[in-house]
Amino acid sequence: MARKEETGEFRLDVPLDASGIEDFKPEQPVKVLALAGDRPLASQTVKLDAKGHGAARLTLSERPGALRVIVGPHDATDEELAGLQTINVNVSARQWLGKRELQLTPVLIPPYYWHWWFIWCRTFTIRGVVRCPDGSPVPGAKVCAYDVDWIWKWVSKQIIKCAITDASGAFEIKFRWCCGWWPWWWWRLRYWQFEPLLAQRINPILQRDPRLAALAEDSPQPSLAAFASVLSDEGVLTDPANTAVDPAALSALRDKLLKRLPTAIELERLHLWPWWPWYPWWDCTPDIIFKVTQECAGSTVTIVDETIFDTRWDIPTTLNVTLTANSQACCVPPLHPCVDGECLAITEACDDVVASIGGNTGALPGPIGYKSPGAISTYGDRPYGGDIAISGTADCMNGVDYYEFEWTKTPAVPASWAAMPPAASGDFTRTYLEFVPFGFHYPAFSAAIPIDGRHVYETIQHYEANNVPADWAIGDRIWLGSSRDLLTVWRTAGNFADDAYYLRVKGWNIDGGGHLINPRVLKICESETDNFAVLRVDNRVVGAGPTDLHGNPCGAGTVHICTNEPDTAVVAVKILHADGTESNVGACGKVKVTEKDLLQIDFVAYDPNGHLAMYDLQATYDVNLANNLLALPGATLTPSPVAVAGVPAAAQVGPNYAAARLAGAVSPTWTGGVVRLTVKATGPGGAFPYTCCYQLELRGYKRTIVNCDHSLWGHANLSEYSFTIEV
Repeated sequence: MARKEETGEFRLDVPLDASGIEDFKPEQPVKVLALAGDRPLASQTVKLDAKGHGAARLTLSERPGALRVIVGPHDATDEELAGLQTINVNVSARQWLGKRELQLTPVLIPPYYWHWWFIWCRTFTIRGVVRCPDGSPVPGAKVCAYDVDWIWKWVSKQIIKCAITDASGAFEIKFRWCCGWWPWWWWRLRYWQFEPLLAQRINPILQRDPRLAALAEDSPQPSLAAFASVLSDEGVLTDPANTAVDPAALSALRDKLLKRLPTAIELERLHLWPWWPWYPWWDCTPDIIFKVTQECAGSTVTIVDETIFDTRWDIPTTLNVTLTANSQACCVPPLHPCVDGECLAITEACDDVVASIGGNTGALPGPIGYKSPGAISTYGDRPYGGDIAISGTADCMNGVDYYEFEWTKTPAVPASWAAMPPAASGDFTRTYLEFVPFGFHYPAFSAAIPIDGRHVYETIQHYEANNVPADWAIGDRIWLGSSRDLLTVWRTAGNFADDAYYLRVKGWNIDGGGHLINPRVLKICESETDNFAVLRVDNRVVGAGPTDLHGNPCGAGTVHICTNEPDTAVVAVKILHADGTESNVGACGKVKVTEKDLLQIDFVAYDPNGHLAMYDLQATYDVNLANNLLALPGATLTPSPVAVAGVPAAAQVGPNYAAARLAGAVSPTWTGGVVRLTVKATGPGGAFPYTCCYQLELRGYKRTIVNCDHSLWGHANLSEYSFTIEV
């Protein structure tokens, strides 16, 4: 049981004296805190009188031992005050002997501390907007501001505060920022990690001097181990087990390092220690970068991710910023210029503006339905395949409740238009942002609805009219990106043969009984012309195997697809010796070559539909090594005389559509065919640098935009052929 004199109340009086401050004005109170070790016991805020006098009376619930009394700014928390470089008074346990009350000698407040306390903590405001590259706002995004510090090759990113963008993409972040910490206190509150961007700047500087090799090694966490060898002769870091960073000792360490390190003006400009002095605990203005995330299309994506080289140094107390989101952001699309009443223009297919597709309004003359018609480029004359997302001015369909797509191959024949088959009318989800108290969420609904045996889509106008109209009127609900403008996903594979197709949109109303009425083809806005778009479709058939048309393995367990769209095959490989003899190189074969020999490869790169984009041929060998055979000096491509069933000799050998067009291929057709490559076998500029196992990798690519993927991998094929070469 505690003795009686150890319990009850104990009182500590701390007089304060700021009378030595010239022109003193009691504009702010002062906080006094008593600590036992790191444990706060009591604190009080004191208002000084006009002469700068006041006193704190701290009541303690148990007999205190040794105490530390801290005097500092009134707006600091007890925890912050303990880490602050401010006035400290030590009270020994001996001073309490036989006392329950203790009054200290008045604590003098110098002008330095009094005026510094005014700026120790300040409120900063960051106002900004997040926009897409086209200037449209990004609503419902989470914007987080970080303060960044770096030392050597390590970075600390301290999150300050986050905010959510409103309907206009705007946000505001207000936060309190303090400085003047004890170095050890500041250091322990931060997490450090290795920063490759800094290592890329530092290591080339260190590599100028072989004696600094140890410093070029990278460490995942801050450590002074690498400096031990550099400074060993100065008696620094003699204990190899004690390599922890002491921030208070970095200044003395810097002086020693600068004698050994190369001068680096570029690193001084980065404020990078040790080339630049480093006291971040006295940094009274934060250095800011941003990271922005958004829930978009059912997943959370990062749409702004600034690096340390984007840092805004020493920001003002009010900072205005504009953050530009990447392509993954869901933006509020600008309204289309609609006239009164209903209208529609089909504007995009797979994010391609229809005016860039031959045969559409505004397109350049060229093959109908092809992207980039007539362009002499590997990516010219591109057809479409798979699922094709089609968008338009959906916000202009005023007075239309539902709509459906129709198609034809002969638009001049009115009776040829037919309703899009349900199997080809792909469903999609319309998503919008709905702001709710203290947050937001993303409601979604299926746009496609079967009515009266027809596969129709609900317009956004009809949905808004029947789903809490007031919310739409005041901007609490916002359509995002393609959720507003997407009209259909045209599923062409298995539903439409390869050809050019015209599409148009028919509008419907719905009566009180839920039946479709008043069908009409919607006019292009500000025009008397029916809306339409024309696209060229090219899908491919994939067989089951186990061999392709040339008898080569394909399908499961192979790298080759069982299709001839495109067709690839290594037909024959020969070494043409200097003495006029030839050696066939069979799969898994072995042959000797000399520097005077030539390599001859006959191969197939062919598309019967004429939509070949390019092919490449490489020899891979050793560990991760590859030789681009088509790019070797003296490599020649010619039509092959070798007969291959079903494949003609290439009229234009390419190796890409641009080269084929320049060689006489007529837009939009380049089939390729059987090609012969002749190149030096070995030696400088040869196919086979040294004795090894080699594998030929022949890849063919079509120009088709498949499932809205604009790369050339949608319809591609690969053939491989392996053998051993002795040089």
